[in-house]
Amino acid sequence: MRIAVLGAGAIGAYAGAALHRGGADVHLIARNEHLRALREQGVRVLSPRGDFTAHPHATDDPAEVGPVDAVLLGLKAQHYAECGPLLRPLLGPHTAVVAAQNGIPWWYFHGVEGPLANRRIESVDPGGAVSRTIPVERAVGCVVYAATEIVEPGVVRHIEGTRFSIGEPDRSDSQRCRDLSAAMTAGGLKCPVEPDLRVDIWVKLMGNIVFNPLSALTRSTMAQICRHRSTRDMARTMMNETLDVAARLGVHPDISVERRLAGAERTGDHRTSTLHDLERGRPMELDVILSAVVELADLTGAPAPTLRAVDAVAGLLNQRVSEPVLA
Repeated sequence: MRIAVLGAGAIGAYAGAALHRGGADVHLIARNEHLRALREQGVRVLSPRGDFTAHPHATDDPAEVGPVDAVLLGLKAQHYAECGPLLRPLLGPHTAVVAAQNGIPWWYFHGVEGPLANRRIESVDPGGAVSRTIPVERAVGCVVYAATEIVEPGVVRHIEGTRFSIGEPDRSDSQRCRDLSAAMTAGGLKCPVEPDLRVDIWVKLMGNIVFNPLSALTRSTMAQICRHRSTRDMARTMMNETLDVAARLGVHPDISVERRLAGAERTGDHRTSTLHDLERGRPMELDVILSAVVELADLTGAPAPTLRAVDAVAGLLNQRVSEPVLA
């Protein structure tokens, strides 16, 4: 299977290295010092499951790669609308685009029935910009349960988790999902094909919607948020409000809030990607994680007062990150 990883950062490079190790023809699209290191020494993965090094092809020019069977998007969701020039050279007639994103995907209401069928979520797909760049017919959903970080150019630390759940937006049983699952499994990853990936989306979102914004607002790790009584209570409330929105959309994740909090606390002093982005002065990936759920609360009539309050202050913080510093 011929696979391109567009945005070979921590998750993308880790998945690409595993796929290459499993025998897939992998092409990493990266840039700057990270690209230079990938070309010179390959991807070095440091993992409690065993360190390894893989040497897939790496480039900053997708035209050098050409059409592939699948593109694994390792970009943050806020960059999807602008990735067209990089994505187009990789697309053949049947290329799947596997969006390994957090939060609510732009294809969420594709293939569903009822009054919300094919509805566009503005905070995720503003003005339809993402749908124009990545047509929903190409999309394969992916929920990532792996935690990784880049410790230096070309070197990825795998912290925990190997599961990449995938599925078709219209819930169909497709050959392209089965082929991708086989390639990921051959590389040592878990890649179940889910009949309805929306359940996984909400399970993962229960953590992201709490810890990504709160970690940025408090400059704290996941364990610190869980161990402080007031923020733990806030986290519990936010998770319950999230489950209420999901239930109004017909999704009922089979996991308790207390279990989700305990799992987050066991992760220890893990700094979320949102906190890393804030510290580096980069825009934070909050629209698809938090603002989208507030938009869905509006659609379904869910009160979600705590989610709305956190969205307001986190949104202002995100805006300030992009503002020039005044002398």
